[in-house]
Amino acid sequence: MIPKIILGRGERATRRLIGYLYGPGSANEHTDPHLVASWNGFAPDPGRSPHRNPRDVEDQLAAQLDQPVRMLGDKAPTSTVWHCPVRAAPEDPILTDAQWADIARRIVAAAGIAPEGDEEACRWVAVRHADDHIHIAATLVRQDGRRPRRDHDIRAVQREAREIEADLGLRRLNPGDGTAAKRPTSKEHFKARRQGQDATTREILRMRVRRAVAAASTEAEFFALLGATGVTVRPKAGPSGDVLGYSVALPGDLNKHGEPVWFSGSTLAGDLSLPKIRHRLTATSPEPVTARPADPWHQAIAATERIPHHLTHSSAPIAQGQLVALGGALNLLPLTAPALARSELERAAALFERATRSRITADADSARVLRRSVQTILRTPAATRDGAGLAMLLDAALIAVAFAKHWHRTHQHAQQEAAAQQALVHLQTASAQVAVPVLNDLARRTPGNQTTHRYARHLQQAAPDHADRILKDPAWNALATVLADAETAGHNPATLLDQALNQRTLDDARNPARALTWRIHRLGQRHTPGPRAQAAALARSTTRRPTTNPTPASAAAPVAVQQPSHMRRR
Repeated sequence: MIPKIILGRGERATRRLIGYLYGPGSANEHTDPHLVASWNGFAPDPGRSPHRNPRDVEDQLAAQLDQPVRMLGDKAPTSTVWHCPVRAAPEDPILTDAQWADIARRIVAAAGIAPEGDEEACRWVAVRHADDHIHIAATLVRQDGRRPRRDHDIRAVQREAREIEADLGLRRLNPGDGTAAKRPTSKEHFKARRQGQDATTREILRMRVRRAVAAASTEAEFFALLGATGVTVRPKAGPSGDVLGYSVALPGDLNKHGEPVWFSGSTLAGDLSLPKIRHRLTATSPEPVTARPADPWHQAIAATERIPHHLTHSSAPIAQGQLVALGGALNLLPLTAPALARSELERAAALFERATRSRITADADSARVLRRSVQTILRTPAATRDGAGLAMLLDAALIAVAFAKHWHRTHQHAQQEAAAQQALVHLQTASAQVAVPVLNDLARRTPGNQTTHRYARHLQQAAPDHADRILKDPAWNALATVLADAETAGHNPATLLDQALNQRTLDDARNPARALTWRIHRLGQRHTPGPRAQAAALARSTTRRPTTNPTPASAAAPVAVQQPSHMRRR
């Protein structure tokens, strides 16, 4: 059950609201509008007065609601109308008028509009014009002329809604922490449907602004990227001429006056205001480029692999900064993905966005490497190569998102935990869509039987508990290919297997061979040994397989994090 508070102002604010509630709606969606409850139990009902002109009854109802406000004259508050739609979930049963009336009384009591037993409280009505929701309309002057005490009414009605859900057996929504982005309004949804859009203008703009923030290194680049994606930008300048904020609009999205519908950054989401964007760009500005820049895919994968370690061992601000960077990476990955996986990746990014924000202030500087490496990938089309980099990055992102879910659970961030879980489902689908073609290409180059059998013996010695599962895994041929490629490059395949197996447990892995394939592919490309190392590896391979081979500090593998059993990738 979702209550939403809207304040109204103006001389005719109450009359306009009553007219809307009893009118046909912006898309003729209002059916049988009528009162289910009111402050006194016998307020005039335009929907149940068949022998009177409905407009006259609407005027009468609005006048009675406004009477305490009119009595104050010039001393009346600026905002005089308190409007709260209360909507049930789609899967909830259809409630009776009596049940909605009880819900309305509980909501106005919790908000401080009409505490139970207070006969001098504000005047209010609850109007039902659909099966799944009601609208509560109240005026913000009590009948004794005082102002209602509605401190923190938004949180109060949300808490009451959670109790109503429990009492009536309705779908239980997760409690929020006030950091969620504003939802599209009903009018925005209806407008999107009329225009044949799957998403509202607000959602489209939010996604494009987030992508621009994730891809930009400077403020000027941020605004340039917005323009390049078809967004109209209107900067807000102060008296000094300095830009203080911005608003965005989609070309062709007009109001009834034929003017663009503008959204400020802060109304799209709290972290998309210009001051917040400036802070993030400053905290994560690029470092000087080295003479021999590393492979951006390897950098992004390594940074993503370190996220679980940060979530389990670092401070809360650093962990929050890692989640923000991961969300930025997920926003940009659809731009590098094949068309087949793009939709699932976009959905995963949109869902995970809720998991990137909490009351904890993010340390953005701690995630500089991930942000910079993904930006480099976007700016270097050749870096996309054969799709293996994206497949490996998504494999690492799956683990990071699973740990994000667990981290939010430990911090009692219910909405963020649910968002991470929902994002994980779409990310798993996208990962499979990206990985399968890459694995198939690798499998076509499977080495001969003698080499494959030798690798199988190495595997049985290195991982006796998992060998049978891996050898039966459909991705075994791809694993044998990357082992052969690594051996051709001078690696010892037995040593690589040891290193890959030590990175993370394979317990309960649904695709153990796939997991090992990505690890060895990455290790084989990242740590090609020099001539002396090749000779030493060859000598060792002709005598015995080493049990351990510590990786030098300068080429250390990502920190291994033991996952809780309920979080291991399946």
